[in-house]
Amino acid sequence: MKTVLKGRTREVVIDTDGPVIIIGESINPTRRRKLVSTLEAGDFGYLLELAESQINAGAEVLDVNVGYPGVDDVRLLPAAVMAIQERFDVPLCIDSPNPAAIEAALKAARGKCLINSVNGKEASLSGILPLARDHGAAIIGLCMDDDGITNDPGKRLAIAEKIIERSVKTGVCEEDIVIDPLAMAVSAEPMACMTTLETIKLVRQNLGLNITIGASNISFGLPGRETLNAAFMAICIQNGLTCPIANPEKITSTVLATDLIMGRDDFAVRFIMHFQDQTR
Repeated sequence: MKTVLKGRTREVVIDTDGPVIIIGESINPTRRRKLVSTLEAGDFGYLLELAESQINAGAEVLDVNVGYPGVDDVRLLPAAVMAIQERFDVPLCIDSPNPAAIEAALKAARGKCLINSVNGKEASLSGILPLARDHGAAIIGLCMDDDGITNDPGKRLAIAEKIIERSVKTGVCEEDIVIDPLAMAVSAEPMACMTTLETIKLVRQNLGLNITIGASNISFGLPGRETLNAAFMAICIQNGLTCPIANPEKITSTVLATDLIMGRDDFAVRFIMHFQDQTR
């Protein structure tokens, strides 16, 4: 299955047969309060620094989130989208729980975006899916619904199937649906990672769609986060993960190494080029 995203002119293909596409996570004010203060002041310099550093580190799609308490995301999200696309020809992942902000950003964006995200809740399905259809966008479908987050992989699969059914009925193509099986903190739930891995397997085997996760979620509250994230990333890719949302500065080497080991990098060309670029 291939999910095609577009920037101004550049096309990025997320393919269930690989190689893995990294969606850069760093444009997010929950991690960087400075992002909110600079954007509210009309200063896009820091935003563009984050975009450039992620692209240089290996991100091929950028997640764009400006949400923070008190922020006018209906105004700031499209402004951020336009600023990034004016400088960089990169597909964007529009990240907001606010349908009005998503709609404003989609109207401002050039190319074909990914919406982060839809879930199995009725309000989400009815609020976001028509926007995806009307603007020709792809969507991320989170495996949660009105009952919350289940620890049963089979139930997570059923939620994914519900999202697919509603999306197709609304007019969103099946290949434009990327499933997020949900990655939760293993410090709080010892079997959290195994639940995610089993859900990835089920989605891969039964639905054949592209799969994303918030890659750093599993290590929250623990030491050695980069080590944990890298180990989990490699296992997830082996089981069907195709487009993680992650910090490319910390995860690209692991992704490229895993692609190489899985036979997705003939003669190690991408792997070697990455390390050559790091030494320049």
